[in-house]
Amino acid sequence: MTEPDAQRLLVERRGAVLVLTLNRPEVRNAVDKPLADAIAAALDELDADDTLSVGVITGAGKGFCAGMDLKAFAATGDRPWAGDRGFAGIVRRSSDKPLIAALEGFAVAGGLEIALACDLIVAAEGTKLGVPEVKRGLVAAGGALRRLPRLLPYALAMELALTGELITADRAHALGMVNRLVAPGETLDEALKLAEAIAANGPLALRATKTIMRDQFSWDDTEFWGHQEGRVGPVMASEDAREGARAFTEKRAPEWKGR
Repeated sequence: MTEPDAQRLLVERRGAVLVLTLNRPEVRNAVDKPLADAIAAALDELDADDTLSVGVITGAGKGFCAGMDLKAFAATGDRPWAGDRGFAGIVRRSSDKPLIAALEGFAVAGGLEIALACDLIVAAEGTKLGVPEVKRGLVAAGGALRRLPRLLPYALAMELALTGELITADRAHALGMVNRLVAPGETLDEALKLAEAIAANGPLALRATKTIMRDQFSWDDTEFWGHQEGRVGPVMASEDAREGARAFTEKRAPEWKGR
């Protein structure tokens, strides 16, 4: 990765939290191939590092992300896909650990799809959200058409997809799509508070809980119990599970080992 490419994504460790900042404010943090590769590499790091429990994704400048960098695509033909993680290095396969999107200003088109690939959303009041691809004769193919109907009333999700119009984070929060709504400029701080609350819990339990919640949509009732047991069994047999029980009975904070 060249030096300019490396600056497209800022990666910072804050204890057990990995903060990823999309750093192309001059193009509204639009995603090109180097940025997609950098996001994928950062998620690989998050998944592989046992000292990390949660990821936070935010954007530099006035907004989160405007989606795919169409100028870069027109110039090079390179699609901003990264292996099996897909567009932006995240929409087809995100981290196995919890991810929080911290949104300011706007998260539109592929930018909203990056946020939807996360597990929780913190957004500033007035932030614009939507998938306006149809206005350009395109299709929102980065997961919005699958995830929006799971988070919003079906009729509204269909309206947003077909009209390309935007809604505010305020309305999305009222409908349950946004977890926490804060004043502009406060999203990263609030996302970090949420991340720290999550990171205080058992790392094995967090990973198993997320993957069960994420994958269960493709399971029927019988499959659910079998798949869940396969993921819960190792957690229940872990040192962390026993440490959690001991810490509870001894009225102290647990000391997680991740094993």
